[in-house]
Amino acid sequence: MSVLVGKKAPSFSTKAVVNGHEIVENFSLEQYVGKKYVVFFFYPKDFTFVCPTEIIAFQEKIAEFESRNVAVVGVSTDSEFSHWKWLQTDKKEGGIKGVKFPLVADGSMTISDSYDVLAGEYDFNEEGMLEFKGEPAAYRGLFLIDKEGVVRHQVVNDMPLGRSVDETLRMVDALQFFEENGEVCPANWHKGSTGLKATQEGISEYLGKN
Repeated sequence: MSVLVGKKAPSFSTKAVVNGHEIVENFSLEQYVGKKYVVFFFYPKDFTFVCPTEIIAFQEKIAEFESRNVAVVGVSTDSEFSHWKWLQTDKKEGGIKGVKFPLVADGSMTISDSYDVLAGEYDFNEEGMLEFKGEPAAYRGLFLIDKEGVVRHQVVNDMPLGRSVDETLRMVDALQFFEENGEVCPANWHKGSTGLKATQEGISEYLGKN
């Protein structure tokens, strides 16, 4: 598993569905550089079980992300047409109608591969033929990207394990607190808590208060 923290987020340009219904041709995270933070998350497949709970949970908290100047973007190895159909399907029928943030189509699996969350890989068989081994879907990877396009946080879950949207918000708050105050965030830090000066005196002071 590659660690992308501290590195530029891998770039791409591909099709996506935005605003819940509009298919665009050349969607890229480059549009956010210098303007917004990005929560870029992978999920395995449209029309499955855990995935809609995560996507709808992000949509329910979208105002909180927007208030922090964060763009939320989802991606799977499904086509843009699968995304579009899922977005038009009512929740009671297993759909995600009402979701407005972009869903990126990674049918070539190159984005999942470049972020190193693809559950399978291409390899040569005994006959020397190239074939795909494993599952052509992404693990539940999530990447918090700052306004300079650098990955500052990543987490990857196996497919059965849904993520915490509240924890994602906490990490956004921690990054922005550090950028604004120059203080680091200790264990279990939440917005409104005190930070920690990255010195021996700072840790002694913090531990003395707690």
